[in-house]
Amino acid sequence: MAEATRFNSESYWHLVWRKFRKNKPGLVGSFMVIILIALAVFSDFFAPTDPMGLNMRFAYRPPQKIHFFDNGKFTLQPFTYGLTSEYHMDTGTAVWSEDTNQRFNISFFVKGFEYSLLGIPMNIHLYGVEQGGHYYALGADKMGRDMWARMCRGARISLTMALLGTGISIIVGAWLGIMSGYFGGVIDLLMQRFTEFMQSFPQLPLWMALAAIIPRSWSQMMIFVVMSLIFALLSWPMLCRELRGKVIAMSSSDMILAAREMGASHQRIIFHHLFPNNFSHIIVVMSLTVPNILLAESFLSYLGIGVQEPLVSWGLLMRDAQTIETLGSHPWIMLPVLFIMISVLGFNFFGDGLRDGADPYTQH
Repeated sequence: MAEATRFNSESYWHLVWRKFRKNKPGLVGSFMVIILIALAVFSDFFAPTDPMGLNMRFAYRPPQKIHFFDNGKFTLQPFTYGLTSEYHMDTGTAVWSEDTNQRFNISFFVKGFEYSLLGIPMNIHLYGVEQGGHYYALGADKMGRDMWARMCRGARISLTMALLGTGISIIVGAWLGIMSGYFGGVIDLLMQRFTEFMQSFPQLPLWMALAAIIPRSWSQMMIFVVMSLIFALLSWPMLCRELRGKVIAMSSSDMILAAREMGASHQRIIFHHLFPNNFSHIIVVMSLTVPNILLAESFLSYLGIGVQEPLVSWGLLMRDAQTIETLGSHPWIMLPVLFIMISVLGFNFFGDGLRDGADPYTQH
């Protein structure tokens, strides 16, 4: 009896956490999302080299190996060997091989290029090699830029754009949907006709058209914000229509009728009854919108009409991998695809876990 009393007295958010932590895929997804967000926020800390630094001598330099055996003896000091290249006449490409005469120790928390972390000037990086050496864990692109450093920087742009676009679409869609369903009448009529008008546009072609007309003379921040708004533009109508239907059904429920009889204001009914009872559905839509916008940004940037240099995104990094010859000779160029897949799976798992947790009274 005491256990039952304690359980029933728990707050809603305690019940959400209790249900969420039992969802193993949700926990895995939350861990993946946290890692990705940390990678985006602290991208320069994780990158040993400047992601914008050009070095044509290292064009398409392959990923370097980490060694723990020196002359057959195990050592706790990780190190890597330098690489040398020879031009291959048959393929017209450089062939890279390890030069065991060039050994560079890999150290942690080393000084490197300067950057700003949350407004604080920094030059400390998670790892790096001694001065004069280079270590490209995931290889280099056609301009000799470190792929790992650029993927870390790309995480910042791709994830922030997806989250910002999703946040805008969720706020607009949830607000318009609840207002439309709750007040009805002329407000509902006008909102739904506008929603239908927005849904009449083909999503992907309109995204492509709007992205293509963005002036490249705009600042990086302006392009970033406008791209986020473009992705949010056609993402909110679905949530708006769905919430409208749910709110209309709830408006005649005993809970809402009792609140009105007790003199509850519109604001209290909306924020204390309608919104919390639709929270799980909003979470589901959000978990689907983030990967959709992430995939859309990657697709547009891959085609060359999305993010442009000097900004870096995962889609932009894949632009070099548009020929079979490039993929065959330099397969590491496609590694951003792995990051996109992990992000999509992570947000979907996380969203499923939150959906179940947000409805703790339902047994699955």
